[in-house]
Amino acid sequence: MSVLPLSPAREHGSSRIALRFLLANPGLALATAFLALIAIATAWPAFLISADPLAADPLQAQLPPSAAHWFGTDHLGREVFARVIHGARYSILIGISAVAIASGIGSILGLLAGLSRGFVDEAITRFLDVISAFPELLLALVLISFTGPGTVNLIFAIGVSFVPRFARVVRAQTFVIARSGYVEQARTFGLTRAVLVLRHILPHALAQVPILATIGLGTAIIGAAGLSFLGMGPQPPSPEWGAMLAEARNYLRVAWWIGVWPGLAITLTVISISIAGRRWQAAFEGRRTR
Repeated sequence: MSVLPLSPAREHGSSRIALRFLLANPGLALATAFLALIAIATAWPAFLISADPLAADPLQAQLPPSAAHWFGTDHLGREVFARVIHGARYSILIGISAVAIASGIGSILGLLAGLSRGFVDEAITRFLDVISAFPELLLALVLISFTGPGTVNLIFAIGVSFVPRFARVVRAQTFVIARSGYVEQARTFGLTRAVLVLRHILPHALAQVPILATIGLGTAIIGAAGLSFLGMGPQPPSPEWGAMLAEARNYLRVAWWIGVWPGLAITLTVISISIAGRRWQAAFEGRRTR
C-alpha cells in the first residue's frame, strides 16, 4: 500500500495553519527559534563559528564588539562570541544530565512510595522531607563541598537536590492511579501486580515527568551557572557560561561585553525553556494560553 503525497492545496492549508499559530503565539515562536539555535550550538558549535574558544591573543585583549569580533574579546584576547557558542554545550549538557538524574531517581522513589504502604512509604517520605528542608542551591553547594569541584560532581549535586520535585509528583500520581476505577477493574480480571504496574500505573504516573523535566531544566542551568560562578563547576579555561561570568566580574568597568553576553545567553535560554515548558504543561492540562 503506497502513501500518497499531500496535495498542494492541503500543503498550503497546513502552512497557513502553522503560520497562523506562530503569529498568534509570537513568544513561543521566538523561544522555539532561540532553542533551535542553542541546540545547534550544543551539538555542532563549529557550524556557527570556527574560531577556537581557548585561543588567546594578548595583542587583541579587551577589544569592544565590532564587525571583526561580534561580541568583542576578553582580557586574554579570546573571542567572546566563540566562547559563548561553545559554552552552550557545557551549560545545556550539565542541566540535561542533572535533570535526568533527578527525574530517574525521583521517579523510582515516587513509584516505590506510591505502590508501598507502611514503613517503605514513610521512610521515603521522611527522606524527601529532609532533602526538601534545604533550598536546592544550598543543598547542591553542601554536596559539592564534600565531593569537591568539577563537572561530574556539579551534575550529581544538582541532580540530587532536584529529586524531591519529581518524587513527590510521581508519588501523588501513583497513589491516585493505583486506587482508580480502571485499575481496580483490571485487578478483578486476574492481572498480576507486575502487569498492573507496567501497563496501567507506570505510564500514567510518569506522564508529567517530561513536562517537569523541561521546566526544571531552566532552573538547573541557572543553578549550574551560579555554582560555576563560585568555582564549583568546570574550571577555567573551559568556556562555561557561569565560569565566564566569574572571569568577567573584575573587568566590567572597562570591558562590559565580557560578562554581558554570557549573562544574556543564560537569561534568554532559561526564559525560552520556561516558555516552552509552560506551554507544554498548559496543553497537557487542557488549558489555553495567550
